[in-house]
Amino acid sequence: MTSASPAASSDAGFSQLPLSPATLANLEQLGYLRMTPIQAACLPPALLGKDLIAQAQTGSGKTAAFALALLANLNPRRFAVQTLVLCPTRELADQVTTEIRRLARAEDNIKVVTLCGGVPLRGQLATLEHGAHIVVGTPGRIMDHLERGSLQLDALNTLVLDEADRMLDMGFFDDIVKVAKQCPKERQTLLFSATYPEGIAKLAAQFMRDPQTIAVQAQHSSAQIEQRWYEVSDKERLHVVGQLLLHFRPASTIAFCNTKAQCRDLVAVLQAQGFSALALFGELEQRERDQVLVRFANRSCSVLVATDVAARGLDIASLAAVINVDVTPDPEVHIHRIGRTGRAGESGLALNLVSMDEMGYVGRIEQLQKRESEWHPVSELVPASAEPLQPPMATLHIQGGRKEKIRPGDVLGALTADLGYTREQVGKINVNEWSTYVAVDRAIAQQVASRLATTKVKGKSVKVRVLED
Repeated sequence: MTSASPAASSDAGFSQLPLSPATLANLEQLGYLRMTPIQAACLPPALLGKDLIAQAQTGSGKTAAFALALLANLNPRRFAVQTLVLCPTRELADQVTTEIRRLARAEDNIKVVTLCGGVPLRGQLATLEHGAHIVVGTPGRIMDHLERGSLQLDALNTLVLDEADRMLDMGFFDDIVKVAKQCPKERQTLLFSATYPEGIAKLAAQFMRDPQTIAVQAQHSSAQIEQRWYEVSDKERLHVVGQLLLHFRPASTIAFCNTKAQCRDLVAVLQAQGFSALALFGELEQRERDQVLVRFANRSCSVLVATDVAARGLDIASLAAVINVDVTPDPEVHIHRIGRTGRAGESGLALNLVSMDEMGYVGRIEQLQKRESEWHPVSELVPASAEPLQPPMATLHIQGGRKEKIRPGDVLGALTADLGYTREQVGKINVNEWSTYVAVDRAIAQQVASRLATTKVKGKSVKVRVLED
């Protein structure tokens, strides 16, 4: 196994790479001006067809690091699956698919298909019959399609394992090996992982060819993220979360708990205190999970309370704060948690609650971060305002989605052209298979829902309701 030294500086523009003029123009249009460290380190060897093991955090720009390589390797005129990207969760697979589609806009008609569990097989089988260039999916569902013969990999030239450590945590080792064995031997394999458990070396030894290893330091610096530590008793811990929120008033917060039970308890406490808070943990039904994520990402929920398992693969833009309600025993997980704030040059806040029996974990985190913790007394937390901390938006749920051929433009047209609302009063519009979610200004949400239910979207009447906590 060889170790790679970056061939391009992260201050470099993408024009240093052997990419097509159309791809470079598209990157510029998308606002990709400079390569992130992981892109600068991975893209030169990846574009030469080398196998890579890259250590990279969520939010480091890793999707573009492999997507640009696989797109350069793709023949759009050959209508067969040429790339397979394996992801641990449906959320991450959806994000990767969206990003690849944006980066592929320079090329005509590149078809990207997502294959994940929690979605009826019937629709996926029909989609695959029409063919695809790139498949993004979770190991279980990919195995299912391979066993049915509905997915053919004989034309594959690139296999990507995204968040490989997370897939190993979830017990997908054997599935990954089986999938890799069904791919042609002469292919490129790109493996991305936030941490480096021993299973990664075992995977690499089984099916990678002389991979280069690339490790890039976590992107966030102490200058971007202000970290504060508070000593609490277990009894007062959940109550202090509310005090932190009222003192700092962050627009959006992820509060990390070590257990599902703690998540549930904290959401109940926060909702009782008048906060808009939702829980995200492993056992949620897919529909509930989708709704929680949509509402947090579109700014109609202020606090997402989550376990690490549930939060892996989420990439929420402009996250103001992270609260570690429980300290994690794994210092690398701590780095991963706080790295979700303070991105893209913005400043972020990482607030940590620690009981006496967690002090040992803090010591490990200090060793890894190579700096001492900055402690503050809970007594300095005073409400910055008497106003409750409410999110600016609320989410409308419309019954009907892609299956009814609804597009975001149809909904926006109904709200602005037909009902006369301004573009500023409407936020993100997410169209799923069967449902559509629209963020609107919280003050007018009920009124918008009533009026939208009496008009038509795509020529049809629709059922609309406001999603409440």
